[in-house]
Amino acid sequence: MTEGFIGRRNQGKGEMAFVDHLEELRWHIVRSLIAILTFAFIIFIKIQWVFDNVISGPINPDFISYRVICNLSHKLGLGDQLCLKPVNISMQTTTFGGQFFSSFSIAFVGGLIVAFPYIFWEFWRFVKPALKPRELKGTRFVIFWISFFFFLGAAFGYFVLGPFTFNFLATFQVSALNTVQTKPTINDYIDNLTNLILGCGIAYELPVLTYALTKIGIITPHFLRRSRKYALVILLVVAAIITPSPDWYSQTIVFLPLFGLYELGVYLSARVYKREQQKEAEEWS
Repeated sequence: MTEGFIGRRNQGKGEMAFVDHLEELRWHIVRSLIAILTFAFIIFIKIQWVFDNVISGPINPDFISYRVICNLSHKLGLGDQLCLKPVNISMQTTTFGGQFFSSFSIAFVGGLIVAFPYIFWEFWRFVKPALKPRELKGTRFVIFWISFFFFLGAAFGYFVLGPFTFNFLATFQVSALNTVQTKPTINDYIDNLTNLILGCGIAYELPVLTYALTKIGIITPHFLRRSRKYALVILLVVAAIITPSPDWYSQTIVFLPLFGLYELGVYLSARVYKREQQKEAEEWS
């Protein structure tokens, strides 16, 4: 497989040794790291503003999602059923350097998210020479769509899933006497928020992945339709992994969009498969 990949890359770039390919890959990785570190540095020098206005957004009483979800509940005639009580907690750190090192985590993850389109562009530049002209025809705007679905998922995790998750976890009581108070550490909060954003961002790449696998002939729309019942189970498991909270409504909020993306993937797969079948028919006619 590796030899085939390298051989196809060599077709458009002249003969290159295996070491040359590794050297080229190394520079793609280096440039990606530079992009991440550049954005991370910008975030780090503005860390207080970023933390107060972005990182702590889902637990701020005036977070926009609380107002939007409550207004939607009223418009749907549900009263205050969907309205979430703003989370009122204060985080802590158990070490002197806790806040300092947490700022590095925030900066790096933020840099990774912001630099995602550039990182994929570097990856695409490395892979593109290995593709055949026929395969390249179906990759137009690939960077845009990959980035679009990633940021769509990240926004969903931040603006929708985050408030529901932290509201449930912060208000859940294991004791009816309220003898236990929730005082999370900053690292615990950052880890949960990162899992929500990156987990949803990656999960939302499902339509693009389905399109690509159909394009190269690995899957078909018939296979996706037959596998729908198994996909439901897998998506439920994925929803349970993404959401830190065990409550059913948070997992449902994640599952429904994922299932919608699966159905979108079936639709895209059907269109691609039909187009590929027509091309084959024209070639044999």
